[in-house]
Amino acid sequence: MTISGNIPQHLVVAARTGFLTAPMPAAPSYAPIAQLITMDAKSVELVDLGDAPMPVESKGRTQKRDFIEKVLTVTPKDWEVTVGVSYNAVKDDQTGALERKARMAGENFPLHMSNEAFKALNGGDGTTYGLCYDGQEFFDSDHADKGAEYSTAQDNEYALALSLDNFETVRVAAGAFRNDQGEFTGYNYNLLVVPPALERTAAQITGNAQAYDTGNREINPYSGQVSHIVSAQLDSTAWVLVAGGMSIKPILIVVRETPSLQSAWFDPETDDGGMYYFKFYGRYNHFYGNWRTAILGNT
Repeated sequence: MTISGNIPQHLVVAARTGFLTAPMPAAPSYAPIAQLITMDAKSVELVDLGDAPMPVESKGRTQKRDFIEKVLTVTPKDWEVTVGVSYNAVKDDQTGALERKARMAGENFPLHMSNEAFKALNGGDGTTYGLCYDGQEFFDSDHADKGAEYSTAQDNEYALALSLDNFETVRVAAGAFRNDQGEFTGYNYNLLVVPPALERTAAQITGNAQAYDTGNREINPYSGQVSHIVSAQLDSTAWVLVAGGMSIKPILIVVRETPSLQSAWFDPETDDGGMYYFKFYGRYNHFYGNWRTAILGNT
């Protein structure tokens, strides 16, 4: 970190300390949908050997069965926040507002990570955030693990408006997903991610013990079994059912360099007595994990 000698030390300490004490809440808002992975090089190949085969009846000779190798190459992006405070503002500050402003610059990094995670989830039916490990869009009708024991195409993309009946259709479909050995995954699809426009419907599906959309008021089996979260990053008609309790997640956040205060300097040539600058910097990026952990409904 480069610190110019003419930066008042109390400002540097405020920026650095504020950044370290406030950036990452205990449970980041992206936690239900994203997994954090630390990188140790500029480019890393994430390798997964796939699913282990199930036991088969022994018939007197060894029956050899293979794992398949799944590879995803990940590289970080560079991100920065550079803020400036004028010399006169520093001299006139009586409330500690400058210290709070410095902290806010650092706090925006985890917010940015979270926003990008939900944007990636929303964009999984396109290529803006890259492709899934199998070369398909993350939400796609033709997912298949080439060379696997089970390579039949599977679909995690539906064009359905959010309703109790359509939610049931999607959840039943998710429950039929198979791993690369042909076994049912058994994932618990217990999280519904919706935009603000669909929050009311999501609350009915996840919290109303009776079916809200019929006069019979029959039992709603999903009440209390599924929770929902709201993200403004999703399109107004998009909704995603996620296996939220799994250790594997739909989104991978790979971090090469944890955001921190990188440098600070003073520019005496600007107005208002000159300007103190503080640059916060980090290296991270977002990618797609196992497509089986999420299924899209959208119209």
